[in-house]
Amino acid sequence: MSKYLAYTFLYEDAGDLRCDFEILTDEISSMIGLVRSMLDETDKAADPELEEDLCKINELMYHINPSLRTKTMVTAEELEWLYNKTHLLQKAVAELLPKGKDFAFFVPQGCTQAAYSHVIRNKCKALARLLSRHQQQGNTVDEILFDFVNLYSGYFYFLALWFNKNHGIAERLFISRVY
Repeated sequence: MSKYLAYTFLYEDAGDLRCDFEILTDEISSMIGLVRSMLDETDKAADPELEEDLCKINELMYHINPSLRTKTMVTAEELEWLYNKTHLLQKAVAELLPKGKDFAFFVPQGCTQAAYSHVIRNKCKALARLLSRHQQQGNTVDEILFDFVNLYSGYFYFLALWFNKNHGIAERLFISRVY
């Protein structure tokens, strides 16, 4: 291998999704770091724990990174912690959702922090899909990984709504012509 190689596993067989998983988790982690760097005084005042929470969420994504190649190093306690953080965000934006609903489709937009949170949300769905494809190829995937990446998508959905609410930006409800 070349001394210029960016990552040891880049040239694995295209059907082996482990490297793709690792690259995508690295991309998501980088985006989480970007969102964390964008926190302003309004965000920090509204949630003094957010900066540290994003740091922990970022580190958890890096602990998820080698799970398909080695072993799963995230715990049920960490999953519960993330669930509780997600639930707090959901409660904080509950009035934005249609009456009686705990979810709605909104056009991904708003302040920069919210827009990037929507990108991360979407990337986490892609990560769940990649895990599913890996499992469909006959590989074993620890169920906690599915739980984590799906919960990450939910966390960043509610975080996007929270950022827009915190910055006084109205959400735009999306009404599908199909669903």
